Amino acid sequence: MANEIAVWNKVLSTALAMPGVKVDRKSFLEKAFNVHCPPEKLCSLVETCPQMVVDKTNINKVAKSIIGSHLKTVTTLSAVSGLPGGWTMAATIPADIVQYYYHVLVVSQKLAYVYGLPDLLDDEGNLSDEGTDLMTVFVGVMSGVSAANQGLKKLSQAFAEQVAHRLPQYALTKSIIYRVSKQVAKWLGIRLTKDTFAKGVSKVIPVVGAVTSGALTYVTFNQETKRLQKALKEDMDLYCNAYRNAESRMSENNFYTEV
Repeated sequence: MANEIAVWNKVLSTALAMPGVKVDRKSFLEKAFNVHCPPEKLCSLVETCPQMVVDKTNINKVAKSIIGSHLKTVTTLSAVSGLPGGWTMAATIPADIVQYYYHVLVVSQKLAYVYGLPDLLDDEGNLSDEGTDLMTVFVGVMSGVSAANQGLKKLSQAFAEQVAHRLPQYALTKSIIYRVSKQVAKWLGIRLTKDTFAKGVSKVIPVVGAVTSGALTYVTFNQETKRLQKALKEDMDLYCNAYRNAESRMSENNFYTEV
């Protein structure tokens, strides 16, 4: 088990070390929704969740746009890595995998913020331990790992309960994320070993390899990101209702305090 987890952790740490992989929630949401939300309401959108300010149709449009943009980039890079010349085959295989998961991690954060999850970065702009573990859970959901889906559902419920009682001092539930992430990391480590072999085979014939690698990446990335979007979308109302209940409770407390 330790070896499989180590394989995934190596890819995860390498991808997380790349520039731009960590998404600032506030600046991202302001940019993503500036067309769909009046400037005076952007602050409220960032402090709570987008659905409290923007309708679901526009939220899904933003999510679709995010997936499409990264899909185009990750597919192009994957195809280029399969062309002859430049990197040796031994070097392109890990590079292709790392750049793939770079986009997976960025999209995961963006979709999480679009559908109502809190900031995964700490005050210094780094991913917290819980945020890093949650990245593994997100990738597990994308990959169809049942334990990841179940874990995300439990996390969503726990998060909603915390928000309902402690807005805005929410925190991700560490124990749930940690247990699930270890199970998912093992599965991902096994998958990565198989994927590396498959990528190598597709690059044996360089020109054909470019087409094959790009096509495989397109199909996989498209399916996986939409799988995560679906899971997060299902919990969107849960997050939003939690915020509404918390705000209502705070308003009542303020009213009685003033009286």
